[in-house]
Amino acid sequence: MKSIKMVCGFLLSAMLLMAGNVFAEEAFSLGIMQDKKGAAAKYQPLIQYFKENGIKLKLKGYKSYPDAAKKFMKGDVDGMFAGSGVAGSMMIKGAAYPLLRPVSKAGWSTYWAVVLAPKGSPAFNGESQWFEGKKITCSSLASSGEFFARSILGSDRTLIKAGSHGMAIKALAKSKADVAIVKNRVWDSMKGKFPTLEQVGKDQGENPNGTLMVSHKTGQAIADKVKTLLLGIEKDSSAAATKVKEKLKISGYIPTSESDFSHTLPLLRSAGVTPSFEFRY
Repeated sequence: MKSIKMVCGFLLSAMLLMAGNVFAEEAFSLGIMQDKKGAAAKYQPLIQYFKENGIKLKLKGYKSYPDAAKKFMKGDVDGMFAGSGVAGSMMIKGAAYPLLRPVSKAGWSTYWAVVLAPKGSPAFNGESQWFEGKKITCSSLASSGEFFARSILGSDRTLIKAGSHGMAIKALAKSKADVAIVKNRVWDSMKGKFPTLEQVGKDQGENPNGTLMVSHKTGQAIADKVKTLLLGIEKDSSAAATKVKEKLKISGYIPTSESDFSHTLPLLRSAGVTPSFEFRY
C-alpha cells in the first residue's frame, strides 16, 4: 500500500510539474516592422521580460509595411506593432484590434503627416491642385505617407512609393521627387541632415503611434495577459523592465482602442481602404 501511495504521489508531482512547464511555455508571437536589416533588434529585451513573466515571446521582423501586413493577415504572428495606416486598415478589414501603444520618454504617443519640399517652395494649402505637376514620394501604406496622399489625390494618382519615411526623405533630397510626405517624428529626427529641405505643410489630425495590434485569431486569455504585463511596465523597476524601456526609449504603454483612431479611420476610408482592400507595394 505504501509503495502504491508513493507511486501515486510521484505521478501527481510529475503532472503538476508538467502543468507548470506548460504555463511557463505559454507563447505569443510578435511581428516588428523594420525599414532596415537589424532594426528589430531593439525589441530583443522584450523576450527576457516576457520570459520572466511566464510568456515565451517570439519576435519576427518584416522588411516593409506591405510585407508585414500581408503576412499578418495570413496569421503569421499573434500581434504586431504597426503604423496607424496598417493598424487602421486591419481594423477596417476586421482582421485585428488595437491593444495598446507606447509612450515616448518625451511624453508623446501620436504623430501626423508633414509635407516636405526643397527650401523656397510654396506652402502646402491642403488642396489637390497644389500637387499638380509634382512627383510625390511617400512610404507605402502609411497614414502619414501614401494614405494621406491618396485621401487628397485619389487612388489613380501615381506615387513614388518608398520603403520607409526615411527613404522618402532621402529620395527628395536626391531630387528623385518634388515632394515627400512623411511622418513628422521621422522628419524631426532627420531634418538636421537635410538643410536643403523644409516642411511646407502638415495633416491637421493625429494618428496613434506604433500600436500593438492583435489578430482576432489570437486567444483572448494570452492577449489579456500581454496587455496587463505591458501596461504595468511603467512602474516596474526590475532589471528586465528597465532594459526594455531604455532600449525602446519609452516610459511605458497606454491602452488603445478604436476611438484613438478617430482621425485615422476616416482618412483611410477617404484613401480607398475598404474591407476588401488588398495590401500592395
